[in-house]
Amino acid sequence: MKPVGIHAYALCSSLGSNLTQTWDNLSQGNQQGMQFDSQYLNGESTYIGKINQNLPKLQEKFNHFDYRANRLLHFTFKQIKSQYDELTGNYPRHRIGIILGTSTAGVDSLESAIPYYDKHKKWPDSYLPHHQRMAGVSEYLAQYLGISHPVMSVSTACSSAAKAMLSAQRWINSDICDVVITGGVDVLCQLTLKGFNSLGALSPELSQPFSKNRQGINIGEAAAVFILKQEPAEINLLGGGESSDAHHISAPDPLAKGAITAMRLALKNTNVDARAIDYLNLHGTGTIQNDAMESLAVKAVFNHDLYCSSSKPLTGHTLGVAGALELGLCALSMSEDNKTGDYIPHFYDGAYDKNISRLNLVKAHNQLGRPQTIMSNSFAFGGSNAAVILARKFS
Repeated sequence: MKPVGIHAYALCSSLGSNLTQTWDNLSQGNQQGMQFDSQYLNGESTYIGKINQNLPKLQEKFNHFDYRANRLLHFTFKQIKSQYDELTGNYPRHRIGIILGTSTAGVDSLESAIPYYDKHKKWPDSYLPHHQRMAGVSEYLAQYLGISHPVMSVSTACSSAAKAMLSAQRWINSDICDVVITGGVDVLCQLTLKGFNSLGALSPELSQPFSKNRQGINIGEAAAVFILKQEPAEINLLGGGESSDAHHISAPDPLAKGAITAMRLALKNTNVDARAIDYLNLHGTGTIQNDAMESLAVKAVFNHDLYCSSSKPLTGHTLGVAGALELGLCALSMSEDNKTGDYIPHFYDGAYDKNISRLNLVKAHNQLGRPQTIMSNSFAFGGSNAAVILARKFS
């Protein structure tokens, strides 16, 4: 793998609608974006990472793409539109690619249309069946920007966006593209909330990854958009590792074989020594099985007392976009804009589960300095795993 530079990026989640808000709330451990809400579980309340930002309708000519995921994607991309124009001005459209990760796309559009159909026995004009296509988020951005190909969506559950970003790197390395827009978007919907609830995976309280008191996950929504080029930047995508252990449709391999493989491949593919990793962003969902598996994997790969944390207590688990959102949070911690010099803290009740491998969780206001090289984990249903490495150095 050859590194690629992150030349622009934008984030929108329950932590904030732009980079400044996001870092301020992240560094302070502000959980105000985690709301106790009954909208998605037939009146039963649960904590969700909900975006309250107004998301305007798309232009009329894009009515066939007008659903919440694309509104959120559009709002987020507009934050770096001027940088995109500057970065791509000298490239033909066919040398610019788009690859995004999602697990929901426009499923919420169908959910909103079903009550109308039940009453009128026809679908509302606002609903189109192709809203549910995972490709729709990438296709919308491509049509908005006048890009014809390559355009693709990745949907591998919670590793979708991480895998999309590694694919974007490969497109550039393979000389398919000069510039790639990548990242992902996912929005809250009944399908995911009720699905995780049926598995007994939703926490009735704010999630507490790696705590003995953890009861499961909170779900969130977000968009994260990156512009990658071959040239170096302040923060660079060195590469990563991927694995597919196919242990179980929803439970992780308790021996962590797939997670270990992904992390070791990330180090091998980027030629980075394990001790050079300053910080690890944990998948850290707060479920009993995932945290036990991940702590085992980290100890198997890293011999040093590696600093690590999970940001999901502040954003919820944003599913298909989680990998990109969390890489964006890591990039913020690595950037010159991190004036406090803090690593991303791990916010929980402090009662570490003694029955799992002990991890060195980052404390608040740690002033450890900006990390130079980080790894971020994304582990998905079905054993679809990805570990991605970012660095300030372009090598």
